[in-house]
Amino acid sequence: MLQLTDIYKAFNPQTPVLANVNLNVAAGEIVALLGPSGCGKTTLLRIVAGLEQADRGSITFEGHDLAQTPVHKRNFGLMFQDYALFPHRTVGENIAFGLRMLGQSKPQIAKRTEEMLSLVNLSGYGSRSIFALSGGERQRVALARSLAPNPRLLMLDEPLGSLDRALREELMSELRLILKRLGMTALYVTHDQQEAFAIADRLVVMRRGRIEQVGAPAEVYHQPANAFVAAFLGFRNLLPANVTPVTPEKILTPIGQFPTQTPVAAGEYTLLIRPQAAKLASTAQPNATEPHFLGKLLACSFRGDYYQIQVAPAATQLVLTFELAMRPGEQLTDLSVGNTYSFTLEPALLTLLPAVE
Repeated sequence: MLQLTDIYKAFNPQTPVLANVNLNVAAGEIVALLGPSGCGKTTLLRIVAGLEQADRGSITFEGHDLAQTPVHKRNFGLMFQDYALFPHRTVGENIAFGLRMLGQSKPQIAKRTEEMLSLVNLSGYGSRSIFALSGGERQRVALARSLAPNPRLLMLDEPLGSLDRALREELMSELRLILKRLGMTALYVTHDQQEAFAIADRLVVMRRGRIEQVGAPAEVYHQPANAFVAAFLGFRNLLPANVTPVTPEKILTPIGQFPTQTPVAAGEYTLLIRPQAAKLASTAQPNATEPHFLGKLLACSFRGDYYQIQVAPAATQLVLTFELAMRPGEQLTDLSVGNTYSFTLEPALLTLLPAVE
C-alpha cells in the first residue's frame, strides 16, 4: 500500500537525517519505526505526511506518487504525544472537528462521533471538557479524532510517551486491538522497544538515518542483525569477540574462549550473552567442554521468579548482568557479594553478531 523509495533528507549536507531509506508497508499492517532520538524516524513520518519534503526519493500510496499531493488531500491521520486537542472544545467537538472540515452533515457527524467514542471506550463523554479528563482519556480522544475521518493511513508519533508506565501498558494492547479491529494501516514512531513489540506487526530499527533491521518483533528480538540492534533492545552483555583462521571453531573474548555453534568466517564480531544464559556451576571446576568463566559477584537483587546478579569476570573491567531463575518458593542463599564463583553458559543463548562501527 505504501512504498518509500530511496528517501534522502539532509538539513546539514554533512549529516543526512535520512540516507536512502526504502520501506514497503502492506494494507492493514502496523509498522513501528523504532530507534534512539535523532535517528530520523519522526522526519520520515513527517515526509510521508507531507509536512516535510524529501530532498530526493519517492513516496507512492496505492500506486500513486504523492509528490504533488498536498497534506490535506492525502487523507492521512496524525496522532501526537502531546494530544494536540482543542482546550475550548468538548470531547465530542474535538472528535467531530475533522468531520466538519470534510463538510459532513450534522447527523453524519453525530453518528460518527458516537461510534468513535464507543470504539475508544468513552461512551457518554461527548459533552465533557478536555480538562475533566485524565491523561489516558485525553489520548483516547486524540485517537478517536484521528480515526473519525476514516484515514487511509494513520501515523502515530510517540503517542504514549507522556503517560506513566502503568497507563502505557494498559493502552498498548488496547491501541493494537482498535487498529486491528478497523483494519487500519499504521506507521508508529517510538523509542520504546516494549511498546513497539506490543503494538506492531513489523519493526523497522533505525540508526543515523538508516534502517538497521526490518522484521517481526519476535524475529528482531531473537535474531538481532548486529550489536547496535541488540544494545538498543536492552541487551547488556555484549563482548568484543574474534574468530581467527587458526581456531575457526572458537570465539575469543575477554572472558575466555567459547565454541562456535555454526562455522563462521574469521574476523571481528560481538558476542551477545543473553541474561538467562548463566548458571552457577555445580562444581568449582566445571566440565572443560562447557562454556564457563569465573566471576566476582558485585550485586544480587531479588526480582520475583528470578534473581538479577551482576558479575565481574576475572581479570577484566566488564560487568555482566544475568538472571538466575528460581522455582516457586526457592531462595538463593548460597551467594555472597564479593565472593568469586564459577558460572557455566548455555551455548544456545550465545549469539555471534556482526560488530557495528
